[in-house]
Amino acid sequence: MASVTVAVELVDIRFTGWERLWIGRERLAVPVTAVRSVAVVADPLRLARGARRGMVVSGIVKIGVWGLLGGPRQLVAARRGELGLHIVLDRAAAGGQFDEVVLSDPAAPDIADAIGRASAAS
Repeated sequence: MASVTVAVELVDIRFTGWERLWIGRERLAVPVTAVRSVAVVADPLRLARGARRGMVVSGIVKIGVWGLLGGPRQLVAARRGELGLHIVLDRAAAGGQFDEVVLSDPAAPDIADAIGRASAAS
């Protein structure tokens, strides 16, 4: 499961070895100023849509990049039965690669609050 650290100016997401294989990166660091919105979702698997590069076990797990042929480009690491975090980004300010990040994390409410506080402070 990806780990999320929120600092005053940065949201740092680090992926596990298995996730790295499908996502193609060890981490994603996004400036807090690039976060447009953040929300806690009950079923993060439903958010991943469009053409993909990654792994899907239907109804169980989605890991990879979605939206390859159109729509928002999403970085996804989501599992069934866990709360999720849906982060909408300003793509240009976030480095130009992703419009959204969808993660499973049991601490999603705390992470969303921390991102909200960091956004308000900047």
